[in-house]
Amino acid sequence: MKETFFISHGSPTLSIDDSLPARHFLKSWKDKVFPTTPNSILVISGHWETSVPTVNVVAHRNDTIHDFYNFPKPMYQLKYPAPGAPQLARRVKELLLSSGLERVDEDAKRGLDHGAWVPLMLMYPDAQIPVCQLSVQTQRDATYHYDLGKALAPLKDEGVLIIGSGSATHNLRALRSQDSVLPWASEFDTWLKHALLQGRYDDVNKYEEKAPHAKMAHPRPDHFYPLHVAMGAAGERAEAKLIHHSWSLGTLSYASYQFTSTT
Repeated sequence: MKETFFISHGSPTLSIDDSLPARHFLKSWKDKVFPTTPNSILVISGHWETSVPTVNVVAHRNDTIHDFYNFPKPMYQLKYPAPGAPQLARRVKELLLSSGLERVDEDAKRGLDHGAWVPLMLMYPDAQIPVCQLSVQTQRDATYHYDLGKALAPLKDEGVLIIGSGSATHNLRALRSQDSVLPWASEFDTWLKHALLQGRYDDVNKYEEKAPHAKMAHPRPDHFYPLHVAMGAAGERAEAKLIHHSWSLGTLSYASYQFTSTT
């Protein structure tokens, strides 16, 4: 397996709103994007923040965490009881410690947040593939998360699908009901696309100083760092490909990328 992915999961309503193009993209995943069936899935979600890298070591089925508020009632009834992946979790811990990290924690109780289960229920609706999550550390920088990804690169050769789940732009206070995309969001999103497709990964790691409107697009980095992990796991010479692009609420980009290792 040579590919890793970054998925912009956008709003939790992706789980039920059939008008969102990103929903149809994810539902076509196995047919059009990634027909290979992985033996397990590692999700780095922007909805799990910890002070040190942490993996959820779930022995049986993952609980479904409804970590959102004031959404339609049917969304709180959705379940995605994917098996846990304790062996993968401990392999992730082993790789990260071997890379020089002093500490990696385990969480035996945490299930899947909506950054994981919302896209996965569309991509793999049978919920039969074991899933493990890895947290992000928002007090650290993008290069740190890129290096986390580099440490996880061997998983690709072990049948593991690595998915970073966040958003290409993520400023919840700037959401609008209008259809037209605000200029700052478009400019950041376009810069990111060009940087990735041109292989300027160091610029993406230094996005706060290189990208236009970086702080506006990501007031906090939680939904952007999953991209850096996926990018790092693919390797320095990886080729990026834009596999989906759509917008909602004026500023929320659903841009999603595939990274293919060339070595």
